[in-house]
Formats: sequence, C-alpha cells, structure tokens
Amino acid sequence: MIENQKIRPAQVIGPLGEPLTIDDLPAPETKRWVVRRKAEVVAAVNGGLLTIDEVLERYNLTLEEFASWQRAVDRSGMQGLRVTRIQHYRDLYERQLKY
Repeated sequence: MIENQKIRPAQVIGPLGEPLTIDDLPAPETKRWVVRRKAEVVAAVNGGLLTIDEVLERYNLTLEEFASWQRAVDRSGMQGLRVTRIQHYRDLYERQLKY
C-alpha cells in the first residue's frame, strides 16, 4: 500500500479522451458551468488530479452540487450534466432501477 497519498498524476484523461492537466481545468473564477467544464472537473477528481476538497474550495461549490455532477456522469455520461435534461435522465435512471 502506498503510504504517501500526496503522489498525483501530472495529467489524466479528460471527458473527451484528451490529456487533462491542472492548467487545462476551468479557471477558479468560473461562474458559467457548461457541460464540458463540469465533466473536466469530475474527470480531474476521478483521476486524482484534484481532491474533492480542493475542487470545492477552488470553484466555491457545495459538496451536494459536485456530488450531483459525479452522479450524473456515472449514470448518463456527459449528457447527464445538461441542465435542460436533468429530469429526463433522472427519470430514465429510476425506470432502469425498477427493471
């Protein structure tokens, strides 16, 4: 087991398959969250580029908001992050759980 948890990758694979580094992430003062930006932040956390705490502080997000992004990506991919389609994908996921 690795004792030093501070070891981080220099880059991870982004949501579109491209290399993603800290410099490629959205700016900390981002206010308009489009699908691609949300997906990049989720990919950074999933790949170990940033911790959840760092993301919450860097982007001034709540844990609930970020967790909803992660759930949306896990369930429906990048399309699940579209604000206009959240209810559609939520209903689809709940129907899949029933069967």
